[in-house]
Amino acid sequence: MNLRHGFALACLAALAVLGLERFSMAADVQGRVIDAVTGEPIAEATVTAAGQITLTDAAGLFAIAAGGSEVMARAPGYRAAATEIAAQAGPAVVRLSPFTPRALYLSFYGIGSKPIRDAALKLIHDDHRLNALVIDIKGDRGLVAFKSAVPLVKDAAADRITTIPDLPGLIGELHEAGLYAIARIVVFKDDPLANARPDLAVRTAGGTIFHDNEGLAWTDPFQREAWDYNVALAVEAARAGFDEIQFDYVRFPDAKEARFSQTNTMKTRVAAIDGFLAEARQKLVPYNVFLSVDVFGYVCWNQDDTGIGQHLEDILPLVDYVSPMLYPSGFTFGIPGYSDPVAHPSEIVRLSLARAIARSHVSALRFRPWLQAFKDYAFDRRVFDADDVGAQVDAADGVGSDGWMLWNPRNDYTGLGF
Repeated sequence: MNLRHGFALACLAALAVLGLERFSMAADVQGRVIDAVTGEPIAEATVTAAGQITLTDAAGLFAIAAGGSEVMARAPGYRAAATEIAAQAGPAVVRLSPFTPRALYLSFYGIGSKPIRDAALKLIHDDHRLNALVIDIKGDRGLVAFKSAVPLVKDAAADRITTIPDLPGLIGELHEAGLYAIARIVVFKDDPLANARPDLAVRTAGGTIFHDNEGLAWTDPFQREAWDYNVALAVEAARAGFDEIQFDYVRFPDAKEARFSQTNTMKTRVAAIDGFLAEARQKLVPYNVFLSVDVFGYVCWNQDDTGIGQHLEDILPLVDYVSPMLYPSGFTFGIPGYSDPVAHPSEIVRLSLARAIARSHVSALRFRPWLQAFKDYAFDRRVFDADDVGAQVDAADGVGSDGWMLWNPRNDYTGLGF
């Protein structure tokens, strides 16, 4: 099976999960998705119209039942685009412009700090390789950065600190500057919601609310109400104009003492994580927004679900991009041939991506890794300088992934010069 055929089968399987299928050629609108630069057809592009979804064939052709005025399309390696149906005579043509996101991360508090935000924007302006921002709209402590209309946000007091007073305005400014905007949503690690709604919380064997090593509570990934809460926030982010929704902590806590509302097995964990992603993908269909998910670096290597519900082959058909966290400091046990990962940042990135691509039979463009731009915490405490970051960047570029993202929890990217 070649890469393209394998990806097509996987995507069609995902559409079946969503209850959506390719439409026949008797559908209302027929057309083609092409590369805006070369004019070449784009196969397996996602096409949406009036809440419907389909994929293009090998010649870039699609047919879809359209009840609205436009047809939208997106594909890994390109920016999303739309075309007015009535504006064209004959088949609709959607032209996608090639684009490779290369991003800095700004945290819940970082995006609200003018000095930090301005420093990041200046670095992006000065370095031609950078063109995107990942922004926390629901951060690691479960706080929501903007004034949301989702009722549970108020109930959990998750918006008690507002760091983005005007979300659409912020996205408008980023787009005006030519930047690609990614909304990061931390999903099941959610201290405010778990404490406000103990019925949704992960428990201990003794029945109390589970807390992780940071003292934070989690919501139970088996709970549909926890799914709906995060999907609703994603929809708000899509409406605000983000180019991509990125889910993080889409997993079970890796703690033996954690107890859940359903039997905890690999099969049930994977079903819960996949179910959440399928639900999110379906609800985001009208917005033509890219969907991505962050996964542990070892997910590229492990054949099981790493004990947390993340199984690579199951996740890939449900999202546009998978973003493995390829921080050398996170590879506690190393990888084959490299027992000291922080001394080999290039190899960690290159070999992990190569492993994921080979086992999943998809294009390298389906991956966009997180790279380490922070001090080591697990081995020799070394500072990751410009050479270390540059080695990771070169490795990701060499494999052909659709860009990369730099992670620094303090939002400090000074002195990189990579």
